[in-house]
Amino acid sequence: MTKVSAKKVHSAFVCEQCGADYPRWGGQCGQCGEWNTLKEIRLATKTSNRAEHHSSGYAGSLSEVQRLSDVDLSHAPRIATGINEFDRVLGGGMVVGSVVLIGGAPGAGKSTLLLQAIATMSEHAIKVLYVSGEESLSQIAERAQRLKLPTQHIYMLAETSVQRICEVVDSVKPAVLVIDSIQVMRTEESDSAPGSVSQVRESASYLTQYAKKNHVSIFMVGHITKDQALAGPMTLSHIVDAQVILGTTDDARYRLLRADKNRFGSVGELGFFAMDSMGLKEVKNPSALFLNRSQIASSGSVITVLWEGTRPLLVEIQALVTDCQYGNPRRLAVGFDQNRLAMLLAVLARHGGIITAQDEIYANVVGGIKVTETGSDLAILMGITSSLKNKIIPQNWLFFGEVGLSGEIRPVANGFARINDAAKHGFTHAVIPKANAPKQKVTGLHIKAVSTLAEALDIFAEF
Repeated sequence: MTKVSAKKVHSAFVCEQCGADYPRWGGQCGQCGEWNTLKEIRLATKTSNRAEHHSSGYAGSLSEVQRLSDVDLSHAPRIATGINEFDRVLGGGMVVGSVVLIGGAPGAGKSTLLLQAIATMSEHAIKVLYVSGEESLSQIAERAQRLKLPTQHIYMLAETSVQRICEVVDSVKPAVLVIDSIQVMRTEESDSAPGSVSQVRESASYLTQYAKKNHVSIFMVGHITKDQALAGPMTLSHIVDAQVILGTTDDARYRLLRADKNRFGSVGELGFFAMDSMGLKEVKNPSALFLNRSQIASSGSVITVLWEGTRPLLVEIQALVTDCQYGNPRRLAVGFDQNRLAMLLAVLARHGGIITAQDEIYANVVGGIKVTETGSDLAILMGITSSLKNKIIPQNWLFFGEVGLSGEIRPVANGFARINDAAKHGFTHAVIPKANAPKQKVTGLHIKAVSTLAEALDIFAEF
């Protein structure tokens, strides 16, 4: 007879504010300095019975040592969501057994996007289970009816206990599981309230372990704070395989889905959607969306091409230079780093001979796009020069390139793809770094390659 020792209950004290854990209770958290935030949680019990370890199919079971060459890759294929922009952000679809966290502000469309995705997947014989912890099943059914989505093959469950959810998944055996949302889930191993740091961390960890060992793909919906950060512990971002944020443009007309973390794809990939009465619709040509310029040309407006994820994106940059009305001239940048604007103005004064110390300067990226690369440097300086000299840059001209501190124009990544995209949209002239100049001629596009800021300003003098 196998002797089974009694189970021992282990516990720890976790701060509900920052997630720091301690072996014993204390009045103040040593990490964040908050008082009375340490709450006791029960940890997984330990037992000496090896058979009990192997009887569990997921959390708590022992893993076996394997050679890397012997690892089974039969579950490597991806599951397509049926929404091309969504698949693009995920890196080509959802990897089997992966966990994707989707965050966004209330009303951004997280639940709507997932409902549309799983409706399409269910029509392609992919079994899906939607677990709702916030909305009733009737509310979700009403939304699906309003969006005219097929619901015959979508399984629904209203539950917040992760242990109970995994039991249901064992019986239903779906390929895709949706958790809406992780902030309301709870685990029986923690006594803290749902939504607390310890509950979110333990629930996400439990579900992730289950997904890896049972090859179930999981979508988790996450809330964000007023600072546009995901609510819950920082470890939540480390636990999941991919983290995408659904946001809106400044005018709230369009939705932007950006990958902040992706173990199976490109980080920074953008997906574009438009919200209407029938849900989220894909924007097939986002460059045309952000190039909806005024029919009347004006100074300070210039077009550049960014590289977002795996594709080019044409955007308009506007600059305004005006006399200073008060003692200290203002420098305001919307859509890119304000410190970079100050640096570019210093380069313009030192190597371009254009002094703006007594002028107020405003720069904006049209459409609510956030520029995270340096390829727009040259376009920003050309827009500022255009506004200062009150010269109009022709609307069929394009500028891109990084500007160095010594006034050199540095090359950018994927230069040829940017040039090709500009030609497809009808641009006839492009001012680019000399190192990005293509070896073959691009049909319909006259390229002017420059190596210094002074050369670019000489071209500007031709307008």
